[in-house]
Amino acid sequence: MISAAARLLLFFFAFLAMAPAAHAADAAFAQWLRALWPDAQRLGISRNVFEQATSGLEPDLTLPDLVIPGRPDKPPPGQAEFVQTPADYLNEKSLARLAEHGRALAATHRETLARIEKEFGVPGPVVLAIWGRETDFGRYKLPHNALRVLATQGYLGRRKDYFRQEFLVAIKMVEDGLARPAEMRSSWGGAMGLTQFLPSELYKHAVDFDGDGRADIFNSIPDALASAAKQLAAKGWQRGRRWAYEARPPSNFDCTQGVPEIVKPMREWLRLGFVPSYRRVLTAVELSEEASVLQPEGALGPAFLTPKNYFVIKEYNFSDLYVLFVGQLSDRIAGGRGFEQPWGKTSQLRTVQVEEMQAILTKRGLYQSKIDGKAGMQTRAALGAYQKAGALPLDCWPSAPVLDHLRKAARN
Repeated sequence: MISAAARLLLFFFAFLAMAPAAHAADAAFAQWLRALWPDAQRLGISRNVFEQATSGLEPDLTLPDLVIPGRPDKPPPGQAEFVQTPADYLNEKSLARLAEHGRALAATHRETLARIEKEFGVPGPVVLAIWGRETDFGRYKLPHNALRVLATQGYLGRRKDYFRQEFLVAIKMVEDGLARPAEMRSSWGGAMGLTQFLPSELYKHAVDFDGDGRADIFNSIPDALASAAKQLAAKGWQRGRRWAYEARPPSNFDCTQGVPEIVKPMREWLRLGFVPSYRRVLTAVELSEEASVLQPEGALGPAFLTPKNYFVIKEYNFSDLYVLFVGQLSDRIAGGRGFEQPWGKTSQLRTVQVEEMQAILTKRGLYQSKIDGKAGMQTRAALGAYQKAGALPLDCWPSAPVLDHLRKAARN
């Protein structure tokens, strides 16, 4: 048996063995930071601000999505938008709580929201819903130091060049007085402020809407909401149009048709048998609007007709469940009702299982998109095509039984 003293010595020597490697990593990181100075200077960053922003900065090795030699990959944390079922993500309790608070905020900021809609064409409830989804109307405190996150991702992340530039732009924010380092708190991906902007997006879309001379998405509600509206407008938001329409599909609808590439005027979808929720009567303008079909739970849950504005919100966060949450929350803030059709009682496969499913579907020539473990529109449509080819029940939902069928077919 090893004595306590011997164990202590072993620990000490192990620590000494690791220390040079850690020191070397820090030295390499410091060298990487110093090498950024010419590019920082070209952005108009002063030497003093650059030194203040980088002095004492160390990489945060606890972050996900880093590539560290000798350490197993640590994938990104399962974003709720991609690992939860629709019923879990679009939680009725959460939507009701946020809607109640959102209605109170709509009254408080009525004049500001009216000005935002007049200038950018985006309704107040939509930008309030984004604020609610992103930071719980400012009540959720972002956990990370943005400069440290962006520097770490630029040094060790999977998208080094992208985050290297975002880090430089973040320092530029300090130089230009757009943010103080102490208030630059972020998500693990570096997004900041009440409505979650990356530095480059802030420079493109930030608005000084309260007129104090500074576009402040960290502390100014008018600035943050107007900046979100400006970003949506820049991405193509269509004034006076809805984000989506819940609609009950005909019983014979082929769920493989639920992809953005298949677009028809709204009147054509209705002619094919789609019925808007709560028997909503569409105007002539709405009937002429083009839309595609979205079934987030395949044929097992609600369906939606999704026009241009749906995909504009999706550019804010590339997740169908995110868009549905924001859109549904905005409807409720405006006094609308919840989903008419209930979500199914489906279960969600793990990311690695969806990746396996995508890989098999790719080999069979049914899936041409990215293998990312996310059961999005293209994955569901490819799965539906496989179900049709194999005379399986058609529901376009990635379930364990279908994965087992794919595995067996792949072995034969």
